[in-house]
Amino acid sequence: MDSEEKLQKIGEQVIDVICQIYDPEIPVNIYALGLIYDVQVSENFDVKIIMTLTSPNCPVAETLPVEIEEKVKTIPAVKHVNVEIVFEPPWSKDMMSEEAKLELGML
Repeated sequence: MDSEEKLQKIGEQVIDVICQIYDPEIPVNIYALGLIYDVQVSENFDVKIIMTLTSPNCPVAETLPVEIEEKVKTIPAVKHVNVEIVFEPPWSKDMMSEEAKLELGML
């Protein structure tokens, strides 16, 4: 496996871990909700996750990034995790996956 394939595999593992994290107010994982804007894996196996929240006043604003960081760090190859919260572009229901919309009765 070359280094690019390994980086891609780690990126997929990061997304798998993120898909196990749920918004406590909505029974859908945060990836399906569209809260994850980008997952970047460097050649040093450092992971940067750019995400948003459903609103700036989200009750899990303090705890959710820490939970993501801790769970992604359990991937053996990952060295360092940085979770950055952004509010541009603002989150909207259009960012949710079809599965999430179906789960929430929006389809």
